[in-house]
Amino acid sequence: DDIRRFWKSDAGLRGALAARLHGSADLFDHQRRRPWASINFITAHDGFTLRDLVSYNDKHNEANHEDNRDGADDNHSFNWGAEGESDDPGIAATRAKVARSMLMTLICAHGTPMLLSGDEFGRSQRGNNNGYCQDSDISWIAWAAAESDEGRALTKFTSRLIALRAEHSPLRADYFMKGDREHADGITDIAWFDEKGEQMTPEAWHYNEGRLLACRRACRADSGVIDATLLLVNGSSDRHTFTLPAPRLAWRQLLASADPEAAEVAVDGQSIEVESHSAMLLIARDQDV
Repeated sequence: DDIRRFWKSDAGLRGALAARLHGSADLFDHQRRRPWASINFITAHDGFTLRDLVSYNDKHNEANHEDNRDGADDNHSFNWGAEGESDDPGIAATRAKVARSMLMTLICAHGTPMLLSGDEFGRSQRGNNNGYCQDSDISWIAWAAAESDEGRALTKFTSRLIALRAEHSPLRADYFMKGDREHADGITDIAWFDEKGEQMTPEAWHYNEGRLLACRRACRADSGVIDATLLLVNGSSDRHTFTLPAPRLAWRQLLASADPEAAEVAVDGQSIEVESHSAMLLIARDQDV
């Protein structure tokens, strides 16, 4: 719910976003539990699919013959300009970007990610958020959608995200990271920054309109190699420039939800632009740190 609300632009959720990215340590970091105790999901078999989450403001359960009374009324969803499917290219582009941003948040969060079958290619239940009673094309997996250009593109993006999580240990740490555990000069397990590259303060966390956040995480392998990631999150409706935090590292851009086809590239300088309603993942590794 926190992640749904953040990406639909509800206010005052920057701290909640950080807590969920941190494997919900506020709930699970006790009694020797590990981050994998947190089962992370944005959508499940009950409720909206990911595509419907960005396509509908309200449930549409008329086909269930309960006069639309069944199913949850509060879905923390947003249709971005039109209820249901839309031919408007601007609405479609925003919906696709926000869906990819939520997938990035899910896969880049510590804990155990749970992905609803069909979300990887944009499956829809046409706004029905209580499809358990349906044995129809409302509840069936529409494999034809997976073969569409849009479905193939989202599947490719999701696969790339999962591969990056498997490759980079800071995205899947098996312990709750601490901000006071240092691996190199100024590089700690985890640190949080604003868009100016400055560490978050209590005042910044409580700033109700805060929609921008950077999360740097680092792990040292047995070989001594340090793997550092920087997740930049822009939940606002405007493009923003992020100043990369000190110390200066040779960052490379791995993936951006606003430009999923972009190739990996070195970051030129100490700042980078992040599009509205999007996330970006950077990596600095080995001799770069």
